[in-house]
Amino acid sequence: MAERSTAAVDVADTSGDQPLTAKADQSTADGVAKNRERDTEDVEAQGSGGTESPGKASPPELHSGHKLARRYRLEECVTRLDGFSSWRAVDEKLRRAVGVHILPADHARARSVLAAARSSALLGDPRFVQVLDAVEENDLVYVVHEWLPDATELTTLLASGPLEPYDCYQMVSQVASAMAAAHREGLAHLRLNPNAVLRTSSGQWRIRGLAVNAALRGASSDTPQRADTEAIGALLYAALTQRWPYESDAYGLAGLPKDVGLIAPDQVRAGVHRGLSELSMRALANDGATASRHESACTTPEELVKAIGEMPRIRPPEPAFTAPPEYQRTTYQQGTYGRPAPHPGVTQPVVPPPPPLQSRTGRALKWAVSALLIAALGLGSWQLADALMDRGGSSDDNQSQTTDDGDKNTATPKATTPLAIRGAKEFTPSGSGIQEDEVPLAIDGDTSTAWVTPQYRGYANFGNLAPRKEGSGLIIDLGSAKDVAKVDIVMYRSGQTAEVLAAGASAEAPSSLSDFPQRLSKLSTVGSEVKITLSKPVRTRYLLIHITALPTDGSADRFRGGISEVRVRG
Repeated sequence: MAERSTAAVDVADTSGDQPLTAKADQSTADGVAKNRERDTEDVEAQGSGGTESPGKASPPELHSGHKLARRYRLEECVTRLDGFSSWRAVDEKLRRAVGVHILPADHARARSVLAAARSSALLGDPRFVQVLDAVEENDLVYVVHEWLPDATELTTLLASGPLEPYDCYQMVSQVASAMAAAHREGLAHLRLNPNAVLRTSSGQWRIRGLAVNAALRGASSDTPQRADTEAIGALLYAALTQRWPYESDAYGLAGLPKDVGLIAPDQVRAGVHRGLSELSMRALANDGATASRHESACTTPEELVKAIGEMPRIRPPEPAFTAPPEYQRTTYQQGTYGRPAPHPGVTQPVVPPPPPLQSRTGRALKWAVSALLIAALGLGSWQLADALMDRGGSSDDNQSQTTDDGDKNTATPKATTPLAIRGAKEFTPSGSGIQEDEVPLAIDGDTSTAWVTPQYRGYANFGNLAPRKEGSGLIIDLGSAKDVAKVDIVMYRSGQTAEVLAAGASAEAPSSLSDFPQRLSKLSTVGSEVKITLSKPVRTRYLLIHITALPTDGSADRFRGGISEVRVRG
């Protein structure tokens, strides 16, 4: 998507909103209508270049090239509304793009914006677009936040159609979990809409404008948890149906038919996932009046997270098989590779092939040679067996074993027993996790569940991202040092480049590749199952299933992998 729409900073709401900021006593139809009329007026003001501002404040007179704090150079104004403006800028000190909200220090909302920005910055949750600076100087208040050029707004994603069920599941799971964490710290969003939710190139979902968007727009609510939960339900509804769950059109989405009321997503569009449809209704109908027929309403993000956890896990779609190109036979002029073509008109002599050796003498010679070879092999085998018998069977401990009473028994493979796995965690040498909540699915004894990576784009080595330069994978904890003789792994998908390593017997909490010096398998492209049987057991507590490259996921430039199940025997 274009860079401007990608980072159309936190307040770039370019269409009407649902009544997320309504007071508890405005939950009636009249109150909802008033809130929607207010948001419509905001949109009309923005679309016409209006600069309505509370009190005596007016938009600051700024221009491209202006610097704040001798550091932030303004590049492009992306929003100008209600006495504040939002810009794309460059942090010349760190040489990176940032977003900046600017408003006069005497603006009616300046104090609340500063307080909201500083509270949001203290949260430090990477699932939110981070506030980097919040400053008041030279009669201006400005808030600096991250700029994500590789991220795409949900609004843009929905322009081409509804999302796949797996993407809807990932979006609602990650957004609900992030908002639950924010509410535990006393922070609400109150402007959560498709413009505020972004998907990065690695498949992660990020939320921008936590607390700050509401402060800039003067939004508030007596029931902030309910308001944010309803907003998440609306996001899921839109992702499933490509429709906005209210009568008014918004965010490039058509609203529901008038006088019909709120209807379930699976009644709006055929083929909608039933479980996700019910989940969106439980979040949207969170006043209990029109809750799902079978389930209770969700009134907080925490309750929504619990409801998601109770759903059967939705697996990503299998990659489409691409047939290899048809073999094209290469022909060469003149029929002999590397020989120059003759000059036109030159006649080449035809050399007849040698006749096959079919004479009676040739057949007899072949039979004689074969007989001599058979005799030589038989004589050599008899001499080798006689020599071994003379040595009294003392050739190799692995060939036979002797008991305490002197009887010699035929060697048999030692039986192995399953070793209990006490825990597992992601291999994250950079400290940045991927899908940590799914790790237990790789050791739950069920091959239908899995730890699955997000979808990476462009490169098989986890998107060529710096935090993934050493790959990823799982560290298996056996609880204490054990003799490991066999490791069986069911991979989520074939085609992953992986190896299995072991830490030393005395290792404690290993976290880097150097902590796993014992190699149990070589680094190679593996199939859907990896079976490792060791000739000599290795004593260790920790095993590392190290993945360095992922197979394609639906198209040639998208990649995803994972691990379905791990079993260890000793």
